[in-house]
Amino acid sequence: MRMLLVGGALVMMTSAAMTSSAVTSSAVADDDDTKGAQKLAQQGRDDYWHCLAREYSRESNQGLSEQDFGRSVAGACPSERQYYRVTLLDYLTTQYPDIDGGAHLATANRAVEAAQKDIVMAFVKHRPPQK
Repeated sequence: MRMLLVGGALVMMTSAAMTSSAVTSSAVADDDDTKGAQKLAQQGRDDYWHCLAREYSRESNQGLSEQDFGRSVAGACPSERQYYRVTLLDYLTTQYPDIDGGAHLATANRAVEAAQKDIVMAFVKHRPPQK
């Protein structure tokens, strides 16, 4: 449908208007790319959080110290963690193309670390008192 509308508009416009239309279509495509990348990054985040929540809920983890649970979480969910990192990196690169890729990677890594830290803090806060 979108192609039909764009095609119809191109037939009726003059060459100057077609140039303007092409720029507008490019901006719409860029916006669609950004929204798609954002949706994938959000899905990656949700998948990673759900995996961390499963790790949090494991009965075998309930007696662990904060440090041991932190190590367990750091090694848990490798595919979900990587997918989140990659999709977030793609979104940041799409949203902010003029910023260095290394800065985007650092931001994605900090987001993963923050998720891990949050689940460890929840674990510590909600575990039963030591006997």
